[in-house]
Amino acid sequence: MILKDFYYAYIDCLNRRAWDELGLYVAENARHNGRPFGLSGYRSMLIQDVENIPNLTFVVDRLVCEPPLIAARLMFNCSPKGEFLGLQINGRHISFAENVFYEVNDGKITHVLSVIDKAAIEAQIAE
Repeated sequence: MILKDFYYAYIDCLNRRAWDELGLYVAENARHNGRPFGLSGYRSMLIQDVENIPNLTFVVDRLVCEPPLIAARLMFNCSPKGEFLGLQINGRHISFAENVFYEVNDGKITHVLSVIDKAAIEAQIAE
């Protein structure tokens, strides 16, 4: 498996909202920021994200693959409907980055460590 191809297919799955295909990429025992989400919890998190941010699109800005790890910087330009990360966005357009590390075992994502650049969002809504 070429991790770069795997990752772009995963991002495509997210952007198509192909939630029934998520199990091709995410393990049943997946963890997100140390929490044992599992595939169903991971799917629920993504569905909630899209419900709160209808125009959410995952754009890969940087990508490094060193098996079994993937490191990515994702860019977002979107308009959350209400509160996002404890901030009142209320439909305003914001841009921000997410830095994320994935661990892939047996062909599926098992661990995700993610940090969103909240300071960038705070600066935008303070303007």
